[in-house]
Amino acid sequence: MNPDHTHRRWSHLRKILERSGPFCRPDFEPSPNTLEFLMENCKVLVIGAGGLGCELLKNLALMGFRKIDVIDMDTIELSNLNRQFLFRHKDLGSSKAEVAAKFINERVPGCSVTPHCCKIQDKDESFYRQFHIVVCGLDSIVARRWINGMIISLLNYEDNELDHSSVIPLVDGGTEGFKGNARVILPGLSACIECTLDLYPPQRTYPLCTIANTPRLPEHCIEYVKVIQWPKENPYDCEIDGDDPQHINWIYEKSIERATQFSIRGVTYRLVQGVVKNIIPAVASTNATIAATCATEVFKLATSCSGSLSNYMVLNNTDGIYTYTYEAEKRTDCLGCSEIPRELEIRDGNIKLKDLIEILCERHDLQMKDPGITVNINGKNKTLYMHTVASIEVQTRANLTKTLTELGLKNDMEINVADVTTPKTKIIKLKFQNGNDVEMA
Repeated sequence: MNPDHTHRRWSHLRKILERSGPFCRPDFEPSPNTLEFLMENCKVLVIGAGGLGCELLKNLALMGFRKIDVIDMDTIELSNLNRQFLFRHKDLGSSKAEVAAKFINERVPGCSVTPHCCKIQDKDESFYRQFHIVVCGLDSIVARRWINGMIISLLNYEDNELDHSSVIPLVDGGTEGFKGNARVILPGLSACIECTLDLYPPQRTYPLCTIANTPRLPEHCIEYVKVIQWPKENPYDCEIDGDDPQHINWIYEKSIERATQFSIRGVTYRLVQGVVKNIIPAVASTNATIAATCATEVFKLATSCSGSLSNYMVLNNTDGIYTYTYEAEKRTDCLGCSEIPRELEIRDGNIKLKDLIEILCERHDLQMKDPGITVNINGKNKTLYMHTVASIEVQTRANLTKTLTELGLKNDMEINVADVTTPKTKIIKLKFQNGNDVEMA
């Protein structure tokens, strides 16, 4: 490319990066080297190539970032095309990450987007450690919490002091209809996802131990058919399509059978559709606004040309346009970023293990999905329940109906909880409200 054309192409960035201004951070030094770092060295990871991800990739590429990786496990569907503008009809069934990367690479000269068609959980610490900044365009709170936990696990401490060079900023965006939010997370320094978990609406998820062994609600019956029976019987030799009437009808009939078996009422065709599809509305204009905010924050973090968002912005376009920014506070007992075990108050040791698991799933500040619990009793590690390993689930299933006291748990005892929401085991301290460790009459 002609050097003069290249110079003119990035002239708008040079005006920002090669001269000082009133909004620059104290450590900002005007220099042409900043743009060179942005284009040649700065590595950014975009998680998600959907509505937000497409906008993010486009914005970052046009802002001078050239070393971009994108990770997404999904393939392109017809319903994506109205808002995910990097895809075309011919791309249906193809990997979102691969098609999006190819589109950007062909459209923006000099940009190199590397696709990864897999789950974020498939990558290890060495993969995430290579990036300067991570930006998320996810539609899953579970995935947000997992990547939050992964980046926090990469922090290094020396004599209880955080090594700032190990901090990888996380910029997170989310949308739902005409509402959205953007936030900047500096792991170890500012509030993380777990610190503000109660801001998210409780997810309609059900512990697998409950839906498999002790269903009580019609949703439990539907979820059992969806998660367990469908993969086992594979009636149509494909994954569930929430828009296929045959699929919904099969799940409906099987759900009624299971509900009848446990004397549960309330299973309807409409409820089956709601549980199976779990639709989150998406509006292209909201995606564009939040993605632009996130990309701007990535640019500010990479160049220090301006102070970063501090640290949470909300957008509401439902009635007019409303936006508000505030600083979410870092919790001293955060389950994600503090070194202090979270205290969990429960009535006493008479509650059953299955009830404790439900508390972990239903509490707005925990919102776990399928926790497995281990504990150290008298110097020996004991697995109380774990659903993810079939052989262990069979061996520990009987514990679900035992009380905590029967299992050897006492007041102030710490349990280790593993869940899909985090890459690392979390420590929770049990606090009995009546301080009673023994079974009561």
